[in-house]
Amino acid sequence: MNLFRRVLSALSPALLLFLTPACAAKEAAVPAAVVKARPALWKIVDKDTTIYLFGTIHILPPGIDWYNGPVAKAFESSDTLVTEILEPTDPETQARIAKVALADPPRNLREALPADVRKKYEAALASMQLPVSAFDANDPWYAAVALSTLPILKDGFGTMNGAEAQLVSRANGKKHLALETAEQQLGLFDSLPQATQVTYLNEVLDSFPDVRKEILQMVEAWKTGKADDLAKLMNEEESDPLLMKVLLVDRNKAWARWIEQRLKQPGTVFIAVGAGHLAGKDSVQKQLAVDGVKTKRMR
Repeated sequence: MNLFRRVLSALSPALLLFLTPACAAKEAAVPAAVVKARPALWKIVDKDTTIYLFGTIHILPPGIDWYNGPVAKAFESSDTLVTEILEPTDPETQARIAKVALADPPRNLREALPADVRKKYEAALASMQLPVSAFDANDPWYAAVALSTLPILKDGFGTMNGAEAQLVSRANGKKHLALETAEQQLGLFDSLPQATQVTYLNEVLDSFPDVRKEILQMVEAWKTGKADDLAKLMNEEESDPLLMKVLLVDRNKAWARWIEQRLKQPGTVFIAVGAGHLAGKDSVQKQLAVDGVKTKRMR
């Protein structure tokens, strides 16, 4: 599994930006020609409930017009928006989130890395004009998140260009619910064994030189509605079954159960989650199908 791609799907955009070091927190404003996109959309219907499933790329370059056609129509007809989490805004929650990223018990990150991983890690930090000690107090998973997002944020990509931020800004009084909490999402990473976190970091480092190329491949598959191609890009090269289980499979099962419960209530719901969750053999739709819930591709 390519873990650079997976981290961009596993964490919500609000957390990706919140966890990004201050040196890259300001997203670059890059003028761009507008490109029309046709991302995939699915629908689940029963006698009194409609649920739309929309897969997103959490961090996008500027200039992609995806809010059109069936997606815009579906969203505007919905009374409820559901995203992965609600953006953490209160100081207490933000403080808890920041604390999760610290190693507990305290230890030096670089000293815990194998020599070959440490060499790649320090070279990656140096290439970003960051001190090699930048994340010494943090867990390996946090360093992996930072190194997955820093290069593309500096290159003009941004969470504010992403679908979630735009949908929230267009919600206009719609009810806004979440499938997870910020603490739950971060707990996915923080609960991983140290060895697994180091594996995670190492694979992110191996992908580091090709970050821009890889995210552009993801964006191209997403904006042209090629869900299966996107799933292959985001979920391929599975190197650690535990990571796949924790970051993808278990969450898809939980979200499918949430959808099944929501179908018992009337209304129209628009669910926007990372696109990697809505394609492939372990997708939310596949989990729903196990229980006989059918989804229909709308675009």
